[in-house]
Amino acid sequence: MGTFVRMATEVVIFDCDGVLVDSEVIAIEVEAELLTAAGFALTVDDIADRFVGLSYRDMMAELASEFGRPVPDELDGRIQSETLASFPDRLRAVVGVEALLEQMQLARCVASSSDLDRIRLSLAVTALDRFFEADDLFSAQMVDNGKPAPDLFLHAAAKLGVDPRSCLVIEDSPHGVQAARRAEMPVIGFLGGGHARPSLHDRLVAAGADHIANHPQQILDHL
Repeated sequence: MGTFVRMATEVVIFDCDGVLVDSEVIAIEVEAELLTAAGFALTVDDIADRFVGLSYRDMMAELASEFGRPVPDELDGRIQSETLASFPDRLRAVVGVEALLEQMQLARCVASSSDLDRIRLSLAVTALDRFFEADDLFSAQMVDNGKPAPDLFLHAAAKLGVDPRSCLVIEDSPHGVQAARRAEMPVIGFLGGGHARPSLHDRLVAAGADHIANHPQQILDHL
Protein backbone atom coordinates (compact mmCIF):
# COMPACT_ATOMS: atom_id res chain seq x y z
CA MET A 1 0.00 0.00 0.00
CA GLY A 2 1.30 3.43 -0.91
CA THR A 3 2.16 6.13 1.55
CA PHE A 4 -0.05 9.16 2.09
CA VAL A 5 0.44 12.69 3.36
CA ARG A 6 -0.20 13.00 7.09
CA MET A 7 -1.93 16.01 8.59
CA ALA A 8 -2.30 17.34 12.12
CA THR A 9 -4.86 15.31 14.03
CA GLU A 10 -8.27 16.99 14.35
CA VAL A 11 -10.46 14.03 15.33
CA VAL A 12 -9.77 10.76 17.13
CA ILE A 13 -11.99 7.93 15.88
CA PHE A 14 -12.48 5.16 18.42
CA ASP A 15 -13.67 1.68 17.69
CA CYS A 16 -16.05 0.69 20.50
CA ASP A 17 -15.80 -3.02 21.32
CA GLY A 18 -12.38 -3.89 22.70
CA VAL A 19 -11.20 -0.27 22.64
CA LEU A 20 -13.66 1.74 24.74
CA VAL A 21 -15.52 -1.13 26.37
CA ASP A 22 -14.25 -4.61 27.22
CA SER A 23 -17.10 -6.34 25.46
CA GLU A 24 -15.31 -8.66 23.05
CA VAL A 25 -14.58 -11.24 25.76
CA ILE A 26 -18.29 -11.41 26.63
CA ALA A 27 -19.49 -11.56 23.03
CA ILE A 28 -16.93 -14.17 21.98
CA GLU A 29 -17.89 -16.50 24.84
CA VAL A 30 -21.59 -16.32 23.93
CA GLU A 31 -20.92 -16.77 20.22
CA ALA A 32 -18.63 -19.78 20.68
CA GLU A 33 -21.07 -21.55 23.01
CA LEU A 34 -24.24 -21.03 21.00
CA LEU A 35 -22.74 -21.48 17.54
CA THR A 36 -20.97 -24.70 18.51
CA ALA A 37 -24.14 -26.08 20.10
CA ALA A 38 -25.96 -25.38 16.81
CA GLY A 39 -23.36 -27.23 14.72
CA PHE A 40 -21.15 -24.30 13.74
CA ALA A 41 -18.10 -25.49 15.64
CA LEU A 42 -15.97 -22.51 16.66
CA THR A 43 -13.69 -22.01 19.62
CA VAL A 44 -13.18 -18.77 21.49
CA ASP A 45 -9.77 -18.49 19.81
CA ASP A 46 -11.30 -19.06 16.36
CA ILE A 47 -13.67 -16.16 16.83
CA ALA A 48 -11.05 -13.88 18.40
CA ASP A 49 -8.61 -14.49 15.54
CA ARG A 50 -11.04 -14.40 12.63
CA PHE A 51 -14.08 -12.30 13.36
CA VAL A 52 -13.26 -9.52 15.82
CA GLY A 53 -13.75 -6.25 13.97
CA LEU A 54 -16.19 -7.57 11.39
CA SER A 55 -19.82 -6.53 11.36
CA TYR A 56 -22.22 -9.19 12.61
CA ARG A 57 -23.73 -9.34 9.12
CA ASP A 58 -20.36 -10.14 7.56
CA MET A 59 -19.52 -12.72 10.23
CA MET A 60 -22.78 -14.57 9.59
CA ALA A 61 -22.18 -14.45 5.84
CA GLU A 62 -18.71 -15.99 6.24
CA LEU A 63 -20.06 -18.75 8.47
CA ALA A 64 -22.82 -19.54 5.97
CA SER A 65 -20.23 -19.86 3.20
CA GLU A 66 -17.90 -21.98 5.33
CA PHE A 67 -20.50 -24.40 6.66
CA GLY A 68 -22.67 -24.52 3.57
CA ARG A 69 -25.83 -23.32 5.34
CA PRO A 70 -27.01 -20.07 6.85
CA VAL A 71 -26.97 -19.39 10.56
CA PRO A 72 -30.66 -19.57 11.56
CA ASP A 73 -32.23 -16.20 12.23
CA GLU A 74 -33.38 -17.33 15.66
CA LEU A 75 -29.81 -18.30 16.61
CA ASP A 76 -28.50 -15.00 15.32
CA GLY A 77 -31.09 -13.20 17.42
CA ARG A 78 -30.36 -15.31 20.49
CA ILE A 79 -26.62 -14.61 20.32
CA GLN A 80 -27.22 -10.91 20.16
CA SER A 81 -29.88 -10.86 22.88
CA GLU A 82 -27.82 -12.97 25.32
CA THR A 83 -24.75 -10.84 24.71
CA LEU A 84 -26.61 -7.60 25.36
CA ALA A 85 -28.46 -9.06 28.34
CA SER A 86 -25.12 -9.74 30.04
CA PHE A 87 -23.82 -6.19 29.60
CA PRO A 88 -25.46 -4.52 32.63
CA ASP A 89 -23.81 -7.00 35.01
CA ARG A 90 -20.56 -7.76 33.21
CA LEU A 91 -19.55 -4.96 30.88
CA ARG A 92 -16.80 -2.59 31.99
CA ALA A 93 -14.89 0.22 30.34
CA VAL A 94 -11.42 -0.75 29.19
CA VAL A 95 -8.98 0.05 31.98
CA GLY A 96 -7.57 3.53 31.55
CA VAL A 97 -9.90 4.69 28.80
CA GLU A 98 -11.96 6.96 31.05
CA ALA A 99 -8.83 8.88 32.04
CA LEU A 100 -7.84 9.13 28.37
CA LEU A 101 -11.20 10.62 27.40
CA GLU A 102 -11.13 13.04 30.32
CA GLN A 103 -7.67 14.34 29.46
CA MET A 104 -7.61 14.43 25.66
CA GLN A 105 -8.47 17.81 24.15
CA LEU A 106 -9.28 16.72 20.60
CA ALA A 107 -12.68 16.06 19.09
CA ARG A 108 -13.67 12.39 19.18
CA CYS A 109 -16.24 10.01 17.76
CA VAL A 110 -17.05 6.29 17.66
CA ALA A 111 -17.04 4.20 14.48
CA SER A 112 -17.99 0.60 15.22
CA SER A 113 -19.05 -2.55 13.43
CA SER A 114 -21.76 -2.98 16.07
CA ASP A 115 -25.26 -1.62 15.53
CA LEU A 116 -26.27 1.69 17.09
CA ASP A 117 -28.37 0.14 19.84
CA ARG A 118 -25.40 -1.90 21.04
CA ILE A 119 -23.05 1.10 20.85
CA ARG A 120 -25.46 3.23 22.87
CA LEU A 121 -26.00 0.49 25.47
CA SER A 122 -22.27 -0.15 25.79
CA LEU A 123 -21.50 3.50 26.40
CA ALA A 124 -24.42 3.97 28.77
CA VAL A 125 -23.62 0.92 30.92
CA THR A 126 -20.00 2.03 31.30
CA ALA A 127 -20.89 5.72 31.76
CA LEU A 128 -18.71 6.63 28.78
CA ASP A 129 -21.68 8.16 26.99
CA ARG A 130 -20.92 11.49 28.65
CA PHE A 131 -17.85 11.82 26.44
CA PHE A 132 -19.71 11.51 23.11
CA GLU A 133 -22.54 13.41 21.47
CA ALA A 134 -25.36 11.41 19.89
CA ASP A 135 -24.30 12.58 16.42
CA ASP A 136 -20.77 11.31 17.00
CA LEU A 137 -21.74 7.62 16.97
CA PHE A 138 -21.28 5.82 13.65
CA SER A 139 -22.26 2.22 12.92
CA ALA A 140 -21.61 -0.20 10.08
CA GLN A 141 -25.40 -0.10 9.62
CA MET A 142 -24.88 3.29 8.00
CA VAL A 143 -22.74 2.08 5.08
CA ASP A 144 -22.89 -0.60 2.41
CA ASN A 145 -19.58 -2.22 3.29
CA GLY A 146 -18.24 -2.77 6.79
CA LYS A 147 -14.62 -3.08 7.89
CA PRO A 148 -12.11 -3.90 6.37
CA ALA A 149 -13.64 -1.62 3.71
CA PRO A 150 -12.95 2.08 4.43
CA ASP A 151 -16.61 3.13 4.07
CA LEU A 152 -17.43 3.59 7.75
CA PHE A 153 -14.40 5.73 8.55
CA LEU A 154 -14.90 7.84 5.43
CA HIS A 155 -18.56 8.27 6.34
CA ALA A 156 -17.62 9.48 9.83
CA ALA A 157 -15.09 11.97 8.45
CA ALA A 158 -17.60 13.30 5.93
CA LYS A 159 -20.29 13.77 8.59
CA LEU A 160 -17.81 15.56 10.84
CA GLY A 161 -16.59 17.73 7.97
CA VAL A 162 -12.91 16.83 8.28
CA ASP A 163 -10.24 15.54 5.92
CA PRO A 164 -9.79 11.78 6.48
CA ARG A 165 -6.06 12.33 6.76
CA SER A 166 -6.62 14.53 9.81
CA CYS A 167 -8.29 11.67 11.69
CA LEU A 168 -6.50 9.25 14.00
CA VAL A 169 -8.12 5.83 14.37
CA ILE A 170 -7.82 3.61 17.45
CA GLU A 171 -8.48 -0.03 16.52
CA ASP A 172 -8.07 -3.42 18.16
CA SER A 173 -8.58 -5.66 15.10
CA PRO A 174 -6.69 -6.24 11.87
CA HIS A 175 -9.95 -5.66 9.96
CA GLY A 176 -10.30 -2.25 11.55
CA VAL A 177 -6.66 -1.34 10.94
CA GLN A 178 -7.01 -2.30 7.28
CA ALA A 179 -10.13 -0.14 7.00
CA ALA A 180 -8.29 2.85 8.45
CA ARG A 181 -5.35 2.41 6.10
CA ARG A 182 -7.70 2.17 3.11
CA ALA A 183 -9.33 5.40 4.27
CA GLU A 184 -5.83 6.99 4.36
CA MET A 185 -6.12 7.55 8.10
CA PRO A 186 -3.24 6.97 10.51
CA VAL A 187 -4.11 4.22 12.99
CA ILE A 188 -2.97 3.02 16.39
CA GLY A 189 -3.37 -0.70 17.05
CA PHE A 190 -4.70 -1.20 20.57
CA LEU A 191 -3.94 -4.20 22.80
CA GLY A 192 -5.67 -3.13 26.01
CA GLY A 193 -8.84 -5.20 25.65
CA GLY A 194 -9.29 -8.43 27.58
CA HIS A 195 -9.66 -10.44 24.37
CA ALA A 196 -6.18 -9.57 23.06
CA ARG A 197 -4.11 -12.66 22.27
CA PRO A 198 -0.28 -12.74 22.18
CA SER A 199 -0.39 -12.90 18.38
CA LEU A 200 -2.50 -9.76 18.05
CA HIS A 201 0.48 -7.39 18.18
CA ASP A 202 2.07 -8.85 15.08
CA ARG A 203 -1.28 -9.10 13.28
CA LEU A 204 -2.03 -5.42 13.87
CA VAL A 205 1.42 -4.44 12.63
CA ALA A 206 1.01 -6.65 9.55
CA ALA A 207 -2.35 -5.01 8.85
CA GLY A 208 -0.66 -1.61 8.75
CA ALA A 209 -0.87 -0.08 12.23
CA ASP A 210 1.39 2.97 12.52
CA HIS A 211 1.85 2.51 16.26
CA ILE A 212 0.88 -0.04 18.90
CA ALA A 213 -0.54 0.90 22.31
CA ASN A 214 -0.85 -1.55 25.17
CA HIS A 215 -2.64 0.95 27.42
CA PRO A 216 -4.74 4.09 26.83
CA GLN A 217 -2.02 6.22 28.44
CA GLN A 218 0.21 5.42 25.47
CA ILE A 219 -2.46 6.84 23.18
CA LEU A 220 -2.53 10.01 25.24
CA ASP A 221 1.27 10.21 25.12
CA HIS A 222 1.12 9.88 21.32
CA LEU A 223 -1.41 12.69 21.06
